[in-house]
Amino acid sequence: MSQPKITAYLKTYCGWSEGVRAIFRKYGLDYEEKDIIKNPAFRWEMEQKSGQPLSPCVVVNDVMLADISGEEVERYMIENGLLTASDTAPDAPINSACTDAQHAAMAAGQAGKITFVN
Repeated sequence: MSQPKITAYLKTYCGWSEGVRAIFRKYGLDYEEKDIIKNPAFRWEMEQKSGQPLSPCVVVNDVMLADISGEEVERYMIENGLLTASDTAPDAPINSACTDAQHAAMAAGQAGKITFVN
């Protein structure tokens, strides 16, 4: 199975974005990350390519998966023969937003201390 070309439009700290990253880590997938918080030009690019403002958005081999969870990315890639399903558990939740504690840490400027618990 060849490595798909993946570009991911993600937020720096976001439960949904971390879920997408967790799937990439689970399968050892290489991808280009475009942080839409750190670089507003990437947010504009994502909105132009996806036709909508919600993230995460992931482009897999030129197919845009807009406003998608890690669980949905994994399902898409398996259903399209890009991955073989693995029973290995991801290292972060793949279908949830940040917890209230994670949001509070971000608001307090402690984003580097955020722990995603599975």
